[in-house]
Amino acid sequence: MKETDCIFCKIANGEIPSKTIYEDGEFRVVLDLGPATKGHALILPKDHFSDIYEIPEEKVASVMKLAKKLTKQMTETLRCDGFNIVQNNGEAAGQTVMHYHLHLIPRYKNDGQHILWNPTEPTQEELEEIRKIITQE
Repeated sequence: MKETDCIFCKIANGEIPSKTIYEDGEFRVVLDLGPATKGHALILPKDHFSDIYEIPEEKVASVMKLAKKLTKQMTETLRCDGFNIVQNNGEAAGQTVMHYHLHLIPRYKNDGQHILWNPTEPTQEELEEIRKIITQE
């Protein structure tokens, strides 16, 4: 299923040219046009799913298997020093295109990127309260 106004549907299905590094019947993997680092790529499902909440579990499993395969290949060929695998859901989390996709970001020593977060310091009581909310105890 595709959405006619979704740019990632169009890229994934070959309607818009891209720098494709991998393609099969379910996915197209393309180089990001605004890369964080050399080799930054996106795994795009050919079917449209807005985010992690919509994509079926089996498809997510396939995405992660493909991510593992490609990060190994990219580490060997690009000689990067590490990898970030990033997937954003919703505007508040940084998702700018509402089509599920996974970022594969090769990391290089001193590449200038800071794909991290500022740790907070919750109390043990706060952590326990959050645990109870999540587990519905």
